[in-house]
Amino acid sequence: MFPRTLYALDVNGTRLTYRLIGDSGATAIVFVHGTLGDFRSWNGQETAFARAYRVLVYSRRYHPPNPQVIDTNQVYSPKVHAEDLAAMLLTLDIAPAHIVGAGYGAYTALALARDHPNLVRSLVLAEPPILHLLTVSEAGDAARRAFSINVLDVSRRAFSRGDSVTALRVYYDGVYGRGRFDELPPATRADVLAHAFEMRQEMLANREEYLPTVSCAALSRTTTPVLLVRGERSPRVFQLITDELARCLRSDTTVVIPGAGHPPNVGNAAYFNQMVARFLSSH
Repeated sequence: MFPRTLYALDVNGTRLTYRLIGDSGATAIVFVHGTLGDFRSWNGQETAFARAYRVLVYSRRYHPPNPQVIDTNQVYSPKVHAEDLAAMLLTLDIAPAHIVGAGYGAYTALALARDHPNLVRSLVLAEPPILHLLTVSEAGDAARRAFSINVLDVSRRAFSRGDSVTALRVYYDGVYGRGRFDELPPATRADVLAHAFEMRQEMLANREEYLPTVSCAALSRTTTPVLLVRGERSPRVFQLITDELARCLRSDTTVVIPGAGHPPNVGNAAYFNQMVARFLSSH
């Protein structure tokens, strides 16, 4: 068994909760969670990968159990989270590392590889919400507009009027399926509601900084090895984004996780782990 001790690290004016397990001499792999997530989002991966790697799981800025502190000089953006992660990697002396990101964590991982390529050995990107990539096709743009208008904008308005429960319900149902929030067991629903502080920072952030443009041309210049992963049952908007990422990155290494939705590491952890381990073994 690996130790379950949690630690806290002060970087860039914030405190981040983390756990680092596995052989100190092994190559590091860092798991970066998405929206409504925290270090526990990788329970299905943490110990499995610690048998061969040094594994870091952590909670990004604003996410529980980190302090609920609003820094008016910082916005919720991939760049801010990437700079936090870069500081962690250097402080813990585990770079270059394999970076595995899901959802907004994958957006963060991509920003890290762009701004600090020397810290990244390889990337696994599972459904980053890079919505603007969908503007190149009629079908993609329709999916982008629908998600923005029916999910992000509605959640934002609810947070603006102080209705966190409605805001979280709208977002959760938009990602996991209509009516899913009200079907959650009480303990699971309470856990989702515990992310209200972090989610409010996301939804009320400047949209251009929260979901910044990453051009296809810039993506094509990426030299870091990349594995793209999507869930078989993930929302169409995430599947279309993955297709566009593959085109821009000129990558033919997209893995579909059978039976999984968003994020794909949860719905079928065993298959996800197998595919990621196979990719990492050659990088």
